[in-house]
Amino acid sequence: MGVRLVIARCQVDYAGRLSAHLPVATRLIMVKADGSVSIHSDDRAYKPLNWMTPPCTLSETTGADGGVVWTVSAVKSDDTLRITIEEVLLDVRHDLGPEPGLVKDGVERRLQQLLAEHPSAIGAGLSLVRREFPTAIGPVDLLCRDPDGTSVAVEIKRRGDIDGVEQLTRYLELLNRDPLLAPVRGIFAAQEIRPQARTLAVDRGIACVTVDYEALRGTDDSSLRLF
Repeated sequence: MGVRLVIARCQVDYAGRLSAHLPVATRLIMVKADGSVSIHSDDRAYKPLNWMTPPCTLSETTGADGGVVWTVSAVKSDDTLRITIEEVLLDVRHDLGPEPGLVKDGVERRLQQLLAEHPSAIGAGLSLVRREFPTAIGPVDLLCRDPDGTSVAVEIKRRGDIDGVEQLTRYLELLNRDPLLAPVRGIFAAQEIRPQARTLAVDRGIACVTVDYEALRGTDDSSLRLF
């Protein structure tokens, strides 16, 4: 199938655990090969206005006024994303081919591996569920559980900045839509976390953990430091 890009004047309504309404405007609708559907505006950078993650189904019908209506339905819940299209300005498909994935630098990749082997270094009692847990917008570095059974998404960086916090925020928004995982809290782990990134993370309820790479490698006795 590949990716399908549609630029259209449309109205968007999301119904489910959360409800949201976007009035008629020109937007980009992206349908990916994994079945995910996202709606974008010409601002807000890469963050979609609304979306539906797989597994979901997409059906196309004709509305009462003769317009086209897309209904995207979640398979595991009653959530629906309804896109009422008034005018299609562009509709193209393209096969992107296989994705080789993000290649982390040596230190960051090794840091992820070490923390996967010792998740309790990030937080007391954490246990690893999966490394590189997949989502519709990319893999979460680590998915863990705390002693209370709560899911914990961990994003790992060599140097933690605002972009990393934004990335983890997007993962949390997606993961918290999955009733099998929710509620999911976040931990932002890095060798160094910039003050602006820490402020943003705390404001969004994300914990920050500064990790010592050399200590993890066993060459230093220093313990991991929280903030």
